[in-house]
Amino acid sequence: MSKPSISRFPVPEIIDLPDDIRTRILAVQEKSGFVPNVFLVLARRPDEFRAFFAYHDALMDKPGNLTKAEREMIVVATSSANGCQYCVVAHGAILRIRAKNPLIADQVAINYRKADITPRQKAMLDFAMKVAFEAYSVNDADIAALSEHGFTEEDVWDIAAITAFFAMSNRLANATNMRPNEEFYMLGRS
Repeated sequence: MSKPSISRFPVPEIIDLPDDIRTRILAVQEKSGFVPNVFLVLARRPDEFRAFFAYHDALMDKPGNLTKAEREMIVVATSSANGCQYCVVAHGAILRIRAKNPLIADQVAINYRKADITPRQKAMLDFAMKVAFEAYSVNDADIAALSEHGFTEEDVWDIAAITAFFAMSNRLANATNMRPNEEFYMLGRS
């Protein structure tokens, strides 16, 4: 039996990519031991690849009051609600590693309200879900509730921006039928 395709769209060969994209993909491969399929699928459109990962990095790799694990929690919770298998599996692996907790990603993906997270993190995810599905109704009371948990104005922006960015990513992953790499399933579990 052959392996299913990683996308319903053609995926370019790494050797055929522009130098900057090939260099980035090979660096990721060296660090992680494999190339996450999102890099290969998005590489078919170099300008969009560059823009996507520039914004991804600006949101996910910056210092701030949100930990890298909390940023991943937002991705996992909202991606689960959006039915995005790729992002739940891939970012679930990253969450397990960053939180140093083999259970957290499954708990957050299935029902963050029952996950072993702090009240602060629950408030963060409640807000992220409101942004994901009812952004039109976000109001000052929502921001005030977050500030009671120590979130700053910049943190609120980050939560909203991560949620919005990954809503786009979820839809693109679903439309392309992007498959998670098998390697992601076991990362951070033992």
